[in-house]
Amino acid sequence: MTGVDTWLAIASRRETRDYSDRPVPDEVVGAILDAGRLAGSATNRQPWRFVVVESETAREALAAAVYAPANVLGAHVVVAIVGRSGFDIGRCAQNMLLAAWNAGVGGCPNGLADPDTARAALGLGADEQAAIVLTFGYPARERHPSLHTSEEWSARANRKSLDELVSRV
Repeated sequence: MTGVDTWLAIASRRETRDYSDRPVPDEVVGAILDAGRLAGSATNRQPWRFVVVESETAREALAAAVYAPANVLGAHVVVAIVGRSGFDIGRCAQNMLLAAWNAGVGGCPNGLADPDTARAALGLGADEQAAIVLTFGYPARERHPSLHTSEEWSARANRKSLDELVSRV
């Protein structure tokens, strides 16, 4: 899947936690990382850096630090966004997840149950912290966003209605 329109990508994307054996090409990984780099940030501070976790030892140690270790252990690509958690980090992560989905690659954000273990696994300094760990890979069960319109995907999503979420003053 390439060239999905933005609204279809947003409406059809779901968290992927079960990955196929298919490797993610380096150029797709590069595009995912570049999407994070291009995220907007307050006064263009770009308060992040990315750690791609390639070693099996680091991956196992990092898996022990997240809430769902299987996500890290089963993914083909694991990226920790290093920086202070906040709105800008969220923008960065969402860019990466959407860029992955545009290439047919699923992803999942993984929260940190043990930030100190994550810091050690990633080789970070005492003044650095991982904000979020993103896992990526082709979904084990192939998905086809174009099978439904963005409106149909939106209707199928298990989300609150706008009536429940929006108020006007």
